[in-house]
Amino acid sequence: MGVGPSRSGRREERVVGAFSIAAKLDRLFRQARPAGRAEPSYMAVAEAIRAEQGVAISHTYIWQLRTGKRDNPTVQHLTALARYFGVPVAYFLDDEQTRRVDGQLELLRTLRDAGVTEIALRAADVSPRGRDTINELIRKVWESERRPD
Repeated sequence: MGVGPSRSGRREERVVGAFSIAAKLDRLFRQARPAGRAEPSYMAVAEAIRAEQGVAISHTYIWQLRTGKRDNPTVQHLTALARYFGVPVAYFLDDEQTRRVDGQLELLRTLRDAGVTEIALRAADVSPRGRDTINELIRKVWESERRPD
């Protein structure tokens, strides 16, 4: 863990591990994006947050948060970043929530990389009852592959 001086002159520890704001934001940049797209630029994220949410935030500030140069964001900025990436704000505040969302993001990335989007597009033309059946089949396959042998 890194150590830095506080405003009072005392030294304090900074959280830079797997559950730091920086690590969480980095994972969102890397994983929460549409298939076939590069991760968004800091400028694009800042502009989208300003335009869609009316929250003043700079690309430099987002970079500082992602790299750990700044590690004490406001709740307003965390909320805006969470909303932009489509995760609950608790993702940044609760490590258990982080684990759950990271698991979901990993599943989405795996599905995207495996070309499952074709299945989803075809399922869009299926009746609601048919989609329920497809969901149940996928859930059963997923569960069977995660059972200990």
